[in-house]
Amino acid sequence: MKPEALTVRSLALGALLAVVLGAANAYLGLYAGLTVSASIPAAVMGMGLLRLLGGRDAREVNLVQTAASSGEALAAGVIFTFPALLMIQFWPEIRPLPLTLIALGGGLLGVIFTIPLRHLLVNDPALPFPEGTATAEVVRLTDSEAPGLRHLVGGALGAATYKLLQGGAGLWPGAWNGAAWWGSWLGAGGVALSPALLGVGALVGMRIAVLIFAGGALAWGIGIPLLAWNTEATSEAPWVLAQRLWSTRIRYVGVGAMLVGGLWSLLILVRPLWMLLDPRASAARDTSAQGSDLPAPLLRGMAVLLVGGLGAVCLWVMDDPVLAVLLTVILALTGFLFSAVAGYMAGLVGSSHNPVSGMTIATILLTALLLRLLLGADLPGGAGAVLLVGAAVCCAAALAGDNLQDLKAGALLGASPWRQQIAQIVGVVAGALVMAPVLILLEQAYGFGPPDAAHPHALPAPQAGLMAALAQGVFVGDLPWGMITIGVALGAAVILLDRTQMWRGSSWRVPVLAVAVGVYLPVELSAAIFLGSLLRRGTAGSTTQHDPGLLRAAGWITGEALAGIALAAWVVLGGTRLFMRPPGGEMAWIWGLSALAVLAYPLWRSVGSRAV
Repeated sequence: MKPEALTVRSLALGALLAVVLGAANAYLGLYAGLTVSASIPAAVMGMGLLRLLGGRDAREVNLVQTAASSGEALAAGVIFTFPALLMIQFWPEIRPLPLTLIALGGGLLGVIFTIPLRHLLVNDPALPFPEGTATAEVVRLTDSEAPGLRHLVGGALGAATYKLLQGGAGLWPGAWNGAAWWGSWLGAGGVALSPALLGVGALVGMRIAVLIFAGGALAWGIGIPLLAWNTEATSEAPWVLAQRLWSTRIRYVGVGAMLVGGLWSLLILVRPLWMLLDPRASAARDTSAQGSDLPAPLLRGMAVLLVGGLGAVCLWVMDDPVLAVLLTVILALTGFLFSAVAGYMAGLVGSSHNPVSGMTIATILLTALLLRLLLGADLPGGAGAVLLVGAAVCCAAALAGDNLQDLKAGALLGASPWRQQIAQIVGVVAGALVMAPVLILLEQAYGFGPPDAAHPHALPAPQAGLMAALAQGVFVGDLPWGMITIGVALGAAVILLDRTQMWRGSSWRVPVLAVAVGVYLPVELSAAIFLGSLLRRGTAGSTTQHDPGLLRAAGWITGEALAGIALAAWVVLGGTRLFMRPPGGEMAWIWGLSALAVLAYPLWRSVGSRAV
């Protein structure tokens, strides 16, 4: 079979899509605290663009999606960590060059660290690589008559229009929420009016969405009422009180649950990872993965240069040679370890469900404890130093999982691994170059973290808030440990329930990180994600191109995210909303909900009829 060509066209299209999808996923992650795999949307978009340019080869499409999906993966590593540097005031504003260099170095390390593991993981029958397998099936439809691009484009245009009417014209608010006293019991709830969050729910599937919603129900339906019941009388409005209790108390329950969830994820992988790295066990594995990789001497040289470059960035930012050396050693060791873990987990549960945030939590805690032990609790900029390491490792882990998913798709399509690896590197470079401008734009227009008077429409950035709280809390010691302990107990209870389900042979598992994210998210977000999962009903979580709901949902995410970025640029340039207050007053949310229902109806109908 003639090998696919590594053309300028395929690399240029892949880099372009890496920029677009990376920017869209950055917005989504800062808004919802979740990211989803872009491999299938990237494959469909690449298919359509290549057809316009006269290309129809499936393996060229695969090269395009390989480069494109890396932009999405890198966005996850960036938005989970770098906004935390602003939250702890280590950086007064985004510093473009250090951010770009750390994202680039960490991302490339993730790609390079996992290349030697390809032979061990891609053909392992115990690792299904769900998204890589699904992507290969989609790419195989390149020569069919119905690539499904219309579903993705239609969804994107509809969501972008919705976002512009909501955020640009100001016809309705971004969420409906409210709270009221029922005797001495405070009830609070709401739902975000967001096509992107509906799309997230449709893509992650009913099981994960239910668990996220369950975590939100525990936080807002039980935790906040109990705290309010024990709170002294206050003149605060009910919703303001509920928000304050969530931001200062309840979300730390989510921190504790995510902490124990991340450590548990590492614990259960000790044995598989040991077997993976044990030469005797490796020799017994099937190592017939097709094709050759980039030369080993080149990979070793790149790894040394990248680690050295990241060390130089640490020295530049921290201006402390001893600290920079220590950070570099920690970064190199944890980066390799968690890249291997992320690659294994991507094969097991897929990139979208890969617990990268848990690995980053473990990195931040380990680094913070080591620095406090070796250099003292009063180390200047200690929390910032910890977050720099966490950012690089998070980018590496995110790219490692994405890289192996793409290599699995390539193996099923008969692609050349070394060509895919070059495409992945090109995608990382393109994605890294756009991350700083996107974050600067979003920070200036919206701000990150809980809303306040200066930033009433701030993007929640929940994962970054978690990382900031942990990094700073180890040095300052001001964390609400009682609430974190409750979260640890909750996480342990969920793990016990999940183990019980496994022992019973039940297919309904209970991943602790899904519940923990639900506790940590604002209730409006978890409710919208749950509603999105209901739209696809029996096919929720399906990953085949024959299901148009998948592409419509992906289109909603992409369309709203890009419209949100465009609105951010408009705000930064001095633009304002057409209506500063929704013309419908307090009931304007009804118009938003009605428009959202109109947008969602085609997906509901297509799922009900199983039509393409």
